[in-house]
Amino acid sequence: MGIRHSSAGKMIWLLALASLIHVSSLEAATAETVKQKPPRLNIVFIFVDDQGYYDLGCYGATEVETPRIDTLAQNGVRFTDYYAAAPICSPSRTGLLTGCYPRRTGNEVWVHRPDSGTGIPPSQTTLAELFKSEGYATACIGKWHLGFSEPYLPANQGFDHYFGILHNLDSYEVAHFEDQGGVPLLRNGEVVDRNVDPGKLIKLYTEEAIGWIEERVASRHETGSSEPFFLYLPHTMLHEPLGVSPKFDGSSNWGLYGDVIQELDFYTGRLVDALERLGIADETLVMYVSDNGRGPGRNQQQPIRGSKLTTFEGGLRVPCIAYGPGIREGHESTVVAHAMDWYPTLASLAGISIPKELVLDGRDLSALLLGETDTIPEFNQKVSLNAEVPLRREFHQDLEWERIFTRQEYLNAFFYHGSHGALAAVRSGKWKLALNPSLTLYDLEKDPGESHPLNSWEIKTKLRGMAIRFQREMIEQGNSN
Repeated sequence: MGIRHSSAGKMIWLLALASLIHVSSLEAATAETVKQKPPRLNIVFIFVDDQGYYDLGCYGATEVETPRIDTLAQNGVRFTDYYAAAPICSPSRTGLLTGCYPRRTGNEVWVHRPDSGTGIPPSQTTLAELFKSEGYATACIGKWHLGFSEPYLPANQGFDHYFGILHNLDSYEVAHFEDQGGVPLLRNGEVVDRNVDPGKLIKLYTEEAIGWIEERVASRHETGSSEPFFLYLPHTMLHEPLGVSPKFDGSSNWGLYGDVIQELDFYTGRLVDALERLGIADETLVMYVSDNGRGPGRNQQQPIRGSKLTTFEGGLRVPCIAYGPGIREGHESTVVAHAMDWYPTLASLAGISIPKELVLDGRDLSALLLGETDTIPEFNQKVSLNAEVPLRREFHQDLEWERIFTRQEYLNAFFYHGSHGALAAVRSGKWKLALNPSLTLYDLEKDPGESHPLNSWEIKTKLRGMAIRFQREMIEQGNSN
């Protein structure tokens, strides 16, 4: 089955999204335009674990076939310079669900193990809580890994429905459940199985997701409501230990890892087909994103180096695809984007204004997705609903850096943090400055493999100043809490 939205459906959504997102357009809208009120946008956010930058066909992989995900990219927006919040699981997920650098929420160090007593602070408004407050049904189906005591569980972080494994399946975490029969597979707090074969999880999660969506659609038909939904689907795969179903065992030219990628592709297609079958594809945004990198490139056309846990490009630069109604088709975006951006962006696409008290590190990229700009949108509400949100961040320009970088440059910079939580590098435009063990500058447009250090005192000073400003922003935030 094809997944391209109908031209009529896309046109309706372009008109509707424009009326929701652009204040100036809303003011000028005619009564007839306002009456064309379509169903509110549904969101399916597929979050894959440990998939490297080059590990899809549309990102250069030749060892696997990923036709369903590649088609999403062909009919949507594919980001070339997109970054996870961190090169490791828990901080990365925190960045996505809070719109903040993990450091801002106290979740920047390593991962949460089963005996961890922390997680996303209850005072933080997660993406799920935001959408739920606006009348959305919310579900998390898959791996959580964001805290395991009561305040930090999915049900207390904005999700109406949870199905999955809260933990990793590596030996460090499995050991905590040996006397209980294995890691529990949960549905809304009830144990439905233990010690599940990792090779069954992709199918289990996808079937649960499809079933949950079917229930939402059926409920709409029965009640006449138009309740939208936000589905967060964080797969356990491709984290070690890998597992694949018999149907895909040996299906790729890349061993078990490649086989699992091909199974992920198949079930991503199953989910997209379900949206078509249920008649809601023209009102549903689909995101496909990895939580952190995995490893370096494998040939001369894949120059990125580094792996998971590192702050080389291979640790944080990952695949990111957006597909859905109103989203521009077949666009390759080279802007520097990151996980925190999805909080304000998805809110704008859904017509939700970010509460004034929330301070976020993400930027509203909705105008970019809709084809109104090819660059990072300005911080101006005339551009999009949540465009001004980054201006809430603390910014006191020190005299030392006053003429070195602007506020806009600072807010558009990306700050790399390592798996141990320390600030390790800064990217601004095409430039990346590694901070330790000494200041090392790279031009990532010409040298994405970080092999040829440059010696520009001016650019080094600029990015070093941004790093110092960021450190002080985090301190000022702590002092104000």
